[in-house]
Amino acid sequence: MKIYTKTGDRGMTSLLGGKRVKKHHIRIEASGMVDELNAWLGLIADSLLNQPETVKELQQIQSLLFTLGAALSSDPDAKNIIKPNLEEKDVEALEQGMDTMNKSLPELRNFILPGGAVQASYCQIARCICRKTERICTQLDEIEKLDELILTYLNRLSDYLFVLSRNLCYAYGGKEIKWISRK
Repeated sequence: MKIYTKTGDRGMTSLLGGKRVKKHHIRIEASGMVDELNAWLGLIADSLLNQPETVKELQQIQSLLFTLGAALSSDPDAKNIIKPNLEEKDVEALEQGMDTMNKSLPELRNFILPGGAVQASYCQIARCICRKTERICTQLDEIEKLDELILTYLNRLSDYLFVLSRNLCYAYGGKEIKWISRK
């Protein structure tokens, strides 16, 4: 299978379903943001040593994001569009993961700065990209209604990535950096 098709050389691409759109179409932007987030989750997983359960969780999230990205890049008017394949249990899994991690973390009493350990920093970058993805998806939702679970899942995923960042900071011997106001 050839990777290059030359059909996008003039700034156009196809939605799943065949409709041609500009490469800056909001659906392509949303799908691209999900792809970028997915790549960061792969980097996080690759950076984790002796954490097979966390890697497994991240790979499950990546699989969901892959399908979600395909759903976002589908023509909503096509007959056989891809569904985001999200279920309420996927949101609950993120919440359970956060609850489990929070049990071993000190209570959060201050705002913290991104950093403390490389893996934590990766998570903070992924959290920012997740928030950006959520923002572009809310824009798309105003134009063409999205499955509610897409927005809910992205919102919860950014929270999960924040808690994962804190968890990995401690797991890798880092120290959270408290934000201190200049006053």
